[in-house]
Amino acid sequence: MQLKQKLYQNMEIASKYESHKVEKHWYDYWMRNGYFHSVPDEREPYTIVIPPPNVTGVLHMGHMLNNTIQDVLIRRARLMGKNACWVPGTDHASIATEAKVVAKLKEQGINKADLSREEFLKHAWEWTDEYGGVILEQLKKLGCSCDWDRTKFTLDDNMSASVIKVFVDLFDKGLIYRGFRMVNWDPEAQTTLSDEEVIYEEKQGLLYYLSYPIEGSDEKVTIATTRPETILGDTAICINPSDERYAHLKGKKAIVPLSGRVIPIIEDDYVDIEFGTGCLKVTPAHDINDKALGEKHNLEVIDIFNANATLNHHGLHYEGKDRFVVRKEIAKELEEKGFLIKTESHLNKVGTSERTKAVIEPRLSDQWFLKMEQLAEPAIKAVLESEEIKLHPKKFDNTYRHWMENIRDWNISRQLWWGQQIPAYYYGEGADDFVVAESKEEALAKAKIKTGNASLTSASLKQDEDALDTWFSSWLWPISVFNGILEPENKEIEYYYPTNDLVTGPDILFFWVARMIIAGYEYRGKMPFENVYLTGLVRDKQRRKMSKSLGNSPDALGLIDEYGADGVRVGLLLSAAAGNDLMFDEALCQQGKNFANKIWNGFRLVKGWEVAELPQPEASKLGIAWYHAKFNQTLIEIEDHFSKYRISDALMAIYKLVWDDYSSWLLEIVKPEYQQPIDKTTFDAVISIFENNLKLLHPFMPFLTEEIWQHIAVRTSEEALVVAKWPVATKVDEALITGFDFAAEVIAGIRTVRKQKNIPMKEYLELSVLNEGEISQVWDAVIKKLTNVSDISYVNDAVDGALTFRVKSNEYFIPISGAIDIDAEIKKIEEELKYTKGFLMSVQKKLSNERFVSNAPEQVIAIEHKKQSDAEAKIETLEKSLASLR
Repeated sequence: MQLKQKLYQNMEIASKYESHKVEKHWYDYWMRNGYFHSVPDEREPYTIVIPPPNVTGVLHMGHMLNNTIQDVLIRRARLMGKNACWVPGTDHASIATEAKVVAKLKEQGINKADLSREEFLKHAWEWTDEYGGVILEQLKKLGCSCDWDRTKFTLDDNMSASVIKVFVDLFDKGLIYRGFRMVNWDPEAQTTLSDEEVIYEEKQGLLYYLSYPIEGSDEKVTIATTRPETILGDTAICINPSDERYAHLKGKKAIVPLSGRVIPIIEDDYVDIEFGTGCLKVTPAHDINDKALGEKHNLEVIDIFNANATLNHHGLHYEGKDRFVVRKEIAKELEEKGFLIKTESHLNKVGTSERTKAVIEPRLSDQWFLKMEQLAEPAIKAVLESEEIKLHPKKFDNTYRHWMENIRDWNISRQLWWGQQIPAYYYGEGADDFVVAESKEEALAKAKIKTGNASLTSASLKQDEDALDTWFSSWLWPISVFNGILEPENKEIEYYYPTNDLVTGPDILFFWVARMIIAGYEYRGKMPFENVYLTGLVRDKQRRKMSKSLGNSPDALGLIDEYGADGVRVGLLLSAAAGNDLMFDEALCQQGKNFANKIWNGFRLVKGWEVAELPQPEASKLGIAWYHAKFNQTLIEIEDHFSKYRISDALMAIYKLVWDDYSSWLLEIVKPEYQQPIDKTTFDAVISIFENNLKLLHPFMPFLTEEIWQHIAVRTSEEALVVAKWPVATKVDEALITGFDFAAEVIAGIRTVRKQKNIPMKEYLELSVLNEGEISQVWDAVIKKLTNVSDISYVNDAVDGALTFRVKSNEYFIPISGAIDIDAEIKKIEEELKYTKGFLMSVQKKLSNERFVSNAPEQVIAIEHKKQSDAEAKIETLEKSLASLR
């Protein structure tokens, strides 16, 4: 393998960087050498657990952004000598996966209802084996350096055993209970959802004003509702006892339109006198507030819906029809029969399923719940008080506070088969006739003790049909991936936990992040991670969230094919400030690709130089000293950005260092004359500098940097860039940076003169300096090299017959040559002088206007003063140029 690697290194350097030829080669090399694998040792651990993507998923832009950031952090930690461990894996995603399997079965003419649980799960596992894990393979194409030997799936045997153990433990602590509650029902997935899985969207609908006859009279009462179909489940009408308009109705009864059922008129302060007509229809089976009223007033509960949101036998002649179809049809019937008085447009917040997008139904059901208030206390303190855990950016503290301080019991049961089956075993028909245990054998033993019936058999036990909410497994993720539930004192959990950084989206701050924090304190007595980096959402240029339905989400793998993995990574990160949405533009990936080509071409330039034992030019010596100072200054800036999780800013600092300081300045300073060799001292220094640049770039652009690193010299596997040493900042020589910055302005001034006067670069110029600022002459060698100036002289007076420009208090003179038409130049300067004087007058006029000065913001006034001083300085320079030419 080593011989093969040497042959690769000795290959001719391609004329352009070809990412598709490089990426697989180096990823395979990294994998063969086990650079990503981690085992506990004496080093400081640095641990990240991947937010497990759905096993149903394929790589999309959100994954690309999130995992690029994680890879940057893990690769940098590896370079810093830490024992970097990035645990990958996938989530079984109960609702999404079961829906896909059900859809596939339907295509084959198979109905889930006709299958046993075991038969269905066999199909689900076949589907998972075929499609699951695709996204993990795609992450490799992005360059993700996960420890693939540690890949976990939330339905792995030990992961599931951890979930069941936690359920039993929480039940035994009295924190899990079974209750008949109003829940969020997804009629498409036909399962309950937690409150956090319901997305509320504003939708335009109608407010229907319905007339209810009063029993035993000709009087009617009008009630406004957004859901006329639910009148068939009405069991009361409620009025406010303080509402004088309806005082005469107290104790009377009303008749439900169409059904003819007689229902009581009740009184309660809950009714808002100002809303609608001030009268409320009470439907306890289909509204959580109505349910509370129903319990308070002992009302009948009539559920009119089937599980799929079609109407049942309580729906009369609408039985079997979908709720939204019935809404239209019943409104029409109510109107025809004189019960519908009018309709009004109404903007309503409608709850939809986060997974299926179906409109949820409030539904009464026996479900399993986890008490959250007590569990949440340590998690609230950790983020909002002690700050043991830090959210980046900090603005998300308020979101976290809102969720956690208003936390409700978590509905953890789902009416699904794909997932961990709830470990509750029933031995009778009574509400309390069950035991909770980790296995059927344990359940039988518990049931015998609880009932006192030693003759009970396992056949008499029936396990709860429901599965646990997917989040009930993933909330244990940072613990269970290291087997910390089943073996709480094992070597790995002690070494890797708590993890360091979590990178995820703010949309699952409560779903996942907060719950992991809760589980961490409950089962490890400490935080699960130190920092949470919350990425923004990836949107298109029109600020729309990227989605398949909108067709605005590019093919992630297609982008990698076109721009290279490094180009896409850079493109995403250049505009991905923490917590802010990323307006994705494919041009950003092109910018990333251009950057890769810039680095590649710079490498080819250096490797193309002939090296000889020559004295080192003064300009090269100065340039190298300056770049070391600039590198250290930038490295300190980069470290600061990383400490504050400003990953985008860190990349931009490196980008400017490499593009501007290294490529545009240093290489030009040290570049030998055409067809001349470079001195070995300078060449070796440039290679060393370039290697340090590659180390900074590697976390962001792993493939390109490893490719160049391995071309620079023959390396052993221990010397690969992926395991090189991150540079350490030393003291910054500020004088070098200041001196160069001044020289750069002089160089820019000379280049401007050349450009404006069409003086070719090959033509030597002379430069005279009126050194009013007493600037050091040490940078003259660099100025000469980069501007083709043959001589720099220092004078005490202005030079006649010369073109001039200023840098701060210094004035520079370039004697004119025969190539310049003096008359034309004088005319040109006179025109520019005339324009500048006119511009100055307009600015002075504005500043002399008392009304403008007194009303304009300070910033605007400051800008106008700056315009004035700039114009005055320019006029002075132009007048001196004219005097010199005349």
